[in-house]
This record gives sequence, structure tokens and C-alpha cells, in this order.
Amino acid sequence: MKVGVIGTGNMGTILSEALIDGNAITPSEVIIVNRTKSKAEMLKHKYKEIVVANNAREVINNSDLIFLCVKPNEYFTLIKDTEQYFREDQCLVTITSPIQISWLEKLLPCSCVRIIPSITNRALAGVTLFTFGNSSDKKWQKQLLDMFTHISVPIQIKEDITRISSDIVSCGPAFFSYITRRFIDAAVSETLIDKETATKLAEGMLIGLGELLNKGYYSLPTLEEKVCVKGGITGEGIKVLEKELDGVFEKVLHATHAKFNEEVAILKKDFTV
Repeated sequence: MKVGVIGTGNMGTILSEALIDGNAITPSEVIIVNRTKSKAEMLKHKYKEIVVANNAREVINNSDLIFLCVKPNEYFTLIKDTEQYFREDQCLVTITSPIQISWLEKLLPCSCVRIIPSITNRALAGVTLFTFGNSSDKKWQKQLLDMFTHISVPIQIKEDITRISSDIVSCGPAFFSYITRRFIDAAVSETLIDKETATKLAEGMLIGLGELLNKGYYSLPTLEEKVCVKGGITGEGIKVLEKELDGVFEKVLHATHAKFNEEVAILKKDFTV
């Protein structure tokens, strides 16, 4: 099977590296293209057998499975410029949430699928979100689910929970990275600990927390119960968090959903003309 990747920016590169390192695909199966060719060449430098194409048409003509990893506002032009090269036996995967699968199915003869990856997939961990188009071939559905078990836990979702699911799986690592950095900054500012030590301790804590959850020792609520002894120091900290975080995550979700709806409205004008 030949696998094409159009767009080797952050997520296109992360996805390619994860699938190769997870032995889901081999470098010799991969053909890539990027508007800035040097970015594609960087990936080839790491995996010598990857082929760097000259344009998207070349990728489409030589691929069975195509990952479209460009910005949402680039989709319509790219697809209109290349739609005549897609074949019925191919599968196109979009990795961005605002692009509706039904829009792609109206323009292309191939199977269309949305897979939303996470940066955690680079560690061959975390979740990938799957939504299959109405016309997607069952063969492709099975093949993609099998492929992504090498790098993640694939979870099928309905279209109407795409945004919130992506907030948790895809945006979540950035949100909790930011919160952890603020925790570290506060520790450095309010105590005698230095930033390097605080960072090392915080990173170790997060890795350990992930292992506890991964191995099933505790759920999130039971873990909190075990650490938060009644009348203890942790409980005092939790009281502050309960007060200060009230409504914060609701506001975060309102912001991400508003931006999502704005992007969908803009993109829809092109795709539904």
C-alpha cells in the first residue's frame, strides 16, 4: 500500500513519524509533499526511503491512502485543483475538525474519513478520533482502525461531538501543559525552588500520573481521594482550585467552539456553492 501525505507541517510530520516508528507503515510506502519543500526534505533526511513528490497531483496519482494535513482554509482550493486525479478505490483522510466529511464526499469519488490525531500519538500513546463518511468503504474502515492501533487507541465518534472530543484529545495536551507551566512558575516565584528542579519534578509527576491511569490502579476520582486526606494539606489546595477554577473550563470550551463555528461558517461558503 502506498501512503501519501500532503502537508508536512507540525501534525503531518508527527503523524508520519508515529506511523513509521509504530511499524504501521514503512518509509518505502510513503510519498510526501509540502509547499515549502525543505520541510519535506527534513522528513526524508530522517527516513531515507520516503519519496518527496513535486506536487500534490503526484502524491495522489501514486497513493492508495492519502492524508491531507494542510490548513483548513487551503482545503477547497487544493481539492478543486486535484479532484480529477482521485480514484474510487482510494481513501482520503482529513485530520482537521472544521472540514465536514460530507463536503469532501460531494466532490470526490473516493472513501472519505476524518481522523483527528493528538501529539501524544508521537509517543505511540493517547487517542485518535475517527469519523467515517457515508460512502467510506468497509475495507478502508477496518484497515485504518488496524493501522492506528499501532500508535493510539482509535475511538469512533459522531459528527456532532467532533469539537468537544478534539478539545479533549487534541487540544488537551496543550491546555494541561500550559497549566503545568503556570504551576511551575508559581512554585519558583513563591518558594526557594529553582525552575529546573521544579520542571523535573512536575514532568515526573505527570508521567507517573499517566502510568497510574494507564495501568488501571486508580480512576481520576479515586486518585484524588487517595491523595486528598481529609483535613490535610492537599485538601487546602483543592479548596483554592475549586473556588478559582469555577467556570474556567466552561469559558475555554466556549472559546474553542466559537472559533470552530466561525471557521465552519467561512469554509462552508466554498464547499456548498
